Amino acid sequence: MTGAILAALLVVVTALVALLAIPVTLTFRFAWPETAGNQLRLTWAFGLVNVRLPTPASGPPVEKADVDARATKRAAKRRHGPKPNLFAALRHRPFRQRVLRLAMDLWRAVDRQNLQLDLRIGTGDPAETGQLWGVLGPISGMLQSLEDGRIRVTPEFVEAVFDFDGSGRLRVIPLQVLAIAIGLMFSPPVWRGLRAVRAGG
Repeated sequence: MTGAILAALLVVVTALVALLAIPVTLTFRFAWPETAGNQLRLTWAFGLVNVRLPTPASGPPVEKADVDARATKRAAKRRHGPKPNLFAALRHRPFRQRVLRLAMDLWRAVDRQNLQLDLRIGTGDPAETGQLWGVLGPISGMLQSLEDGRIRVTPEFVEAVFDFDGSGRLRVIPLQVLAIAIGLMFSPPVWRGLRAVRAGG
């Protein structure tokens, strides 16, 4: 009985690994917050699965008053002691280096065609945006001079904003991404960064 169970588990694991080794292709034309004309298409198993994915609708425009209110709310929260803070992890150099390595591992794992990306990002807090740019800046610098596409990331230090405009075709093997994710889970710098997030500083 035990042998039969182990054999069945082996078959299941082998089948799962085989499925994860089949490339997934994502063809996209996507913008945010303007979403008119967005298209996302996923292809798997060499065309056996070919579906158009739903795209999110754009949200209401963010007014300046809303941005100011959010900034005031963040300042009030800071006065009430430690809180979970992603930017606390960015102060740790090993964590930043691990995030950079993750980005480069994922970049090498993806086969790209006609990739064009423009991203403008700001948190509404100049200090937080500066910490975020400490991670994104080096990545952006390396990605601007690509032979197989163009990626441009621009920081916005005044307003809270996330503007994205991109198109292209990405092909990835899920098993390879899974291996990268497992390596990230067992990375000591990541766990130290998460402890900093929970501590709030």
